[in-house]
Amino acid sequence: MQKKLSLANFPTKIEKLEKISNESGVNIYIKRDDQTGSEISGNKIRKLEYSIYEALENGCDTLITCGGIQSNHARATAAAGIKLGMRAILVLRSDETPEMEGNYFLDKVIGADVRIISSDDYRERRMEIMQKIKAESDAEGHKAYIIPEGASNGIGSLGYYSAMKEIKKQEKELGIKFDRIVAAVGSGGTYAGLCMGNAEFFNGEKKITGFNVCDDAEFFKKRSEEIIEEAQKYLDKSIIIKAEEMDIIDGYVGIGYAQSRDEELEFIQKTAKKEGVIFDPVYTGKAMYGMMNEIEKGTFKKGENVLFIHTGGLFGIFSKRNQFKF
Repeated sequence: MQKKLSLANFPTKIEKLEKISNESGVNIYIKRDDQTGSEISGNKIRKLEYSIYEALENGCDTLITCGGIQSNHARATAAAGIKLGMRAILVLRSDETPEMEGNYFLDKVIGADVRIISSDDYRERRMEIMQKIKAESDAEGHKAYIIPEGASNGIGSLGYYSAMKEIKKQEKELGIKFDRIVAAVGSGGTYAGLCMGNAEFFNGEKKITGFNVCDDAEFFKKRSEEIIEEAQKYLDKSIIIKAEEMDIIDGYVGIGYAQSRDEELEFIQKTAKKEGVIFDPVYTGKAMYGMMNEIEKGTFKKGENVLFIHTGGLFGIFSKRNQFKF
């Protein structure tokens, strides 16, 4: 099994959302991966512990990655890299001069080298742009390592493969057996890792349900299958999961990635008032909103034990402050 760094606060705790569980008839627990750290908070650090270990093993001193202007992944990459004495170059997507807030503000505070590109360039050329930056950096005497969007590739997926082993131990400690594990799907690496871990540590017994927050379910089933194929070289034994075996529920992207509807923000606020837990508007807010709607539709069984992975993103909520109604 591939080695990794130890940067985050693991294991993250599991807690029950009592009020929402009582109202819905479904036992809803959350795994607090929003509490993996402060500067490195969120799900991405699970992936980055593997990716950055590989970078260091290869003698790299520079990390290059990409994301939206409020990317949790980019912020976590920069914070982790700088902590380890590495340079961090972030290729971020924005068609406007960005407000100095949220994750972008933190990127600047910790000294990341931020390169802003247009949405069109990001969609069509982001890997080409990162490879060009790598070539320039290497020519200056550095050695750069490119981490793809969301650290969602073969090695990154090991983060949530390993998280399933952590969950198995917590089940025993808590005396709970989860029937289903739910997560937002934004680049595929977390979902792919959960699927692999389910196969390895639970013999595929759990339902792994994703809610895509961009693109569509078919895209992410295919992408997750590709990531799982990429991961094989890092595993001790082969784990193959095909797209048709995956459960990703579509219909909750709303008006677009990182764009919020009133009903989504109202749901985040309503849930925060009930449970004292804040979900973010880009990932967990949409996924939790989708899950509660699907529970109302009867997609989930009454009495089912559900573990929702809270993947973080709190810093991103500040960019939506003017859209909330108080």
